[in-house]
Amino acid sequence: MDADLHRVILSYGYPPLWSRPNTFESLVHIILEQQVSLASALAALHKLKAQIQEVTPARLLLLSDEELRACYFSRQKTVYVRYLAEAIVSGQIDLAALAQKENDEIRKELTSLKGIGNWTVDVYLMFVLQRADIFPIGDLAAVNALKKVKSLPVNTTKEEMAAIATQWKPYRTIACMILWHAYLSSRSIRVV
Repeated sequence: MDADLHRVILSYGYPPLWSRPNTFESLVHIILEQQVSLASALAALHKLKAQIQEVTPARLLLLSDEELRACYFSRQKTVYVRYLAEAIVSGQIDLAALAQKENDEIRKELTSLKGIGNWTVDVYLMFVLQRADIFPIGDLAAVNALKKVKSLPVNTTKEEMAAIATQWKPYRTIACMILWHAYLSSRSIRVV
């Protein structure tokens, strides 16, 4: 075991097993989490659920841009969730079928959609499909926690951090969850 991660566990306990169902709602939630606080994303998701009850592609597509903005969706995220909803409705993306595919195939399919990049796919693979060997090098919380836990210089490159994460193969997801747990716990942030 990595001694630094072990110290995190001794300080904060084991991380929760974060998971989400393989649904359109989960992907919308992940899109909402892009580059904002977890609380902001959750507030937008709750507002959307209050508006349409069940978050499905068909129900979301019935909302106007103004109605989505009233649910705290930015213009960009409005576009992104619409593209995703249309891709699912048209059959271009089949969430159940994605679960049976290799990570690289999933990444290729999802990143073909506007607004879905590597970070979104990484979080989907980790939280929804429970893939064990993902390290989202684009995740600010994971990167900052890694720098702190490993006492790395501020200017440590993504390549250097990816090399460090390689030592945790084939369980990089677990290492990342420990890092996230350290990040959130040290800031007293509660995740729902």
